[in-house]
This record gives sequence, C-alpha cells and structure tokens, in this order.
Amino acid sequence: MILKQLRLSRNLSQEQLAQMSGLNVRTIQRIESGHKASVESLKCIAAALEVDIPTLEQETFVIDKHSDNWKRLPLWLKWCFSLNFLVAQPVRNTARRIVIASHVSGFLFCALGLMSEAALVGGLIMLSNAYLFHLLTWQGDKLGIWYDAPDVAVG
Repeated sequence: MILKQLRLSRNLSQEQLAQMSGLNVRTIQRIESGHKASVESLKCIAAALEVDIPTLEQETFVIDKHSDNWKRLPLWLKWCFSLNFLVAQPVRNTARRIVIASHVSGFLFCALGLMSEAALVGGLIMLSNAYLFHLLTWQGDKLGIWYDAPDVAVG
C-alpha cells in the first residue's frame, strides 16, 4: 500500500493524517507497516487524502538491496539496474512508465521517419530503449529482487 508515500508527498505527519481522517494514530502506523486495513479505515484515509481506494491500495515495488537475491546478483547486473534508473532506489513502476513512453515516442518517430531519416533513427533508438527497460523489468521479476516494501530504508 502506498499510504506512507501519499502521506509524505502531502507533508503530513501520522498524527495529522489521523486527525484529518478521524482514525487513531496507531491505526495509521499499523496500516503503514503493512497490516490489512478495514474498508471503513480505507474510506476515511482516502477521503482525507482526496484519493480513491484503489489508488490507496496500490502496491509499491522496489529493489531490496539487503535481500539475498540482490546480494547474489552479478556486479554487472547491479550496475545495469543502478545506471539505467539513475536513482538510489529504483521503483518497478518507473520502468513500466519508461517502457510505455519509449514505445509511444519510438513509434511516432518511426512514422515521422517517412519524411526524415533522422526521425527514423531516433525512433529506432527509442524502441531499443523500450526493449532494454522491458528486459530489465523482466530480469528483476525473474531474479526476485522486486518486492513490496513501502517502509524500506535505503542503505
């Protein structure tokens, strides 16, 4: 659940969110730590954060750099993930958005390639980028380094 990210993006403390939603602070803490929330609690939190319940229930996928799976990866593969995401804590959803944006822009540039060779080359580069990120996402899924952990501290 992305409750903590939503709360932090709005610069709210757990106490402030509890007061806005009419829930107990301990309830907010339990939900953020991964415990299942009741439908009533979700409705209260969703109303306070002005989001719908499906948005609130979205999962966050990140790489656990302390997991055994991450530690067993070859160094070159760790570098691929780190360099291609250019962040300390790559998020799986980011890769999906990059794949979609690269495909769309690649196909558009390839269509413009009927008028300009440079556009065709740019389109092929964008399509290659899309397939690279798709491969990275698939590799991350296959190796089991993505996991649902909204409260992971980066170390």
